[in-house]
Amino acid sequence: MATFITEAPDEDFEETWAIRPNKTQLKRDIAVLQALCEEITQLSPTHINNLGLPDEILVAIIEATKMPVKSARKRQLKFINGLMRQVDIEPIQEQLNKLKTQSVHSNRELHQLESWRDKLLSENSKQALTDFIADYPSADIQQLRQLIRNSQKELAQNKPPKSARLLFRYLREILASNQPETPTE
Repeated sequence: MATFITEAPDEDFEETWAIRPNKTQLKRDIAVLQALCEEITQLSPTHINNLGLPDEILVAIIEATKMPVKSARKRQLKFINGLMRQVDIEPIQEQLNKLKTQSVHSNRELHQLESWRDKLLSENSKQALTDFIADYPSADIQQLRQLIRNSQKELAQNKPPKSARLLFRYLREILASNQPETPTE
């Protein structure tokens, strides 16, 4: 009969297992970074500089913006993606979101200005002028009437819309200088 001698397990011995990362999750993370890199390269150079990127990434992104959309640009974006994996992207994403929000806000203001200009140049311009003055009492009524009259005259004579542009600029100044007063009840 054979006897086996077994040793008592070492109490300090810890068994460790290698946990490998989930490949699918890695691919998702890389795709998110790739989209972020592509989005950053679509920005203007001043906005790219305002993102607070490390110098090496900044140089690589500026190079990528100059490249045509071909395989060289794709390789450059993969290189940037590799660099971005070493950096915390949350502050960069926050800055990018702020830029988007500013863009949405400026678009809304632009549409509001265009709406006011169109109302003031419409056939019912007297009512629109009254409404505008009610919302923005600091506006110069005489200047507004003059700009509206000149714009309507140019429109009737098919001339270039110089006065309409001046009216737009004046409305932008008024809207920027003060917000509409909210009626108190």
